[in-house]
Amino acid sequence: MPTRSPAQPRAKPAARSKPAAPPVAAPDAAGHGDAAPDSDMERRICEAVYESVMSQRLTPGTKLPEAAICELFGVSRSVARKALQRLAHEHVVDLHHNRGAVVAEPTPEDTRQIFQARRALEAALLPLAVARATKADYASLRKQLRDEHALLHRAGQPAWARQASAFHVRLGELSGNAILHGYLAELVSRCSLIVALYEPPGNAACEHGEHVLIVDLMERGDVAEAVKINDNHLADLERRISLERPQPAQTLAQMLGLA
Repeated sequence: MPTRSPAQPRAKPAARSKPAAPPVAAPDAAGHGDAAPDSDMERRICEAVYESVMSQRLTPGTKLPEAAICELFGVSRSVARKALQRLAHEHVVDLHHNRGAVVAEPTPEDTRQIFQARRALEAALLPLAVARATKADYASLRKQLRDEHALLHRAGQPAWARQASAFHVRLGELSGNAILHGYLAELVSRCSLIVALYEPPGNAACEHGEHVLIVDLMERGDVAEAVKINDNHLADLERRISLERPQPAQTLAQMLGLA
């Protein structure tokens, strides 16, 4: 009788085919895939809104509809939404369930509390900074002040405001307390936004001469006077804020500097 071959295992039925997943884009020369353009556009939207707020083209309460952002920047809804969410995290815009995104409208009470917290925090940080600052630190501060002075005369308001704010953040960094420094950086950012939204045009966000005086006092070890000058400096900044601003008759594209 012919020998029987060993039984072969039964073949499993073919698996039901699934829809093919979309191919993953190959990285470009810089090592990025398709996500890079979306990320770049998200950043571009954020920068355009921020610069327009700091330049006082976008005023408090201005609506930023997703559809308009998509059309102006040529992006998808998801990119526009991510950009607006990022701006909301930075307190530049407010997101409302029914109204959508609008440029932030800090109230008088918001303003009072934010400046009060900042003044208290800087009063605590300055003595720590003086106790730790080295000659190299003071040399770095003075270079920063020279850059600040140069921007005051040749740059626009957003660049000048960033540099002026960076001075205060740097003082917080010199304290050596990373936790307090982080809180200060957030408060300075929120104060800068309030100033940009509400300070009458033509005023400096910070007085450069007062920054110079604060560093002079710190380097001499006159902590009490440095804290006093800095506190007056912030109080003056708060007093110059006017919470009433007329609404300009411009399109969103014009306010964003795109038209």
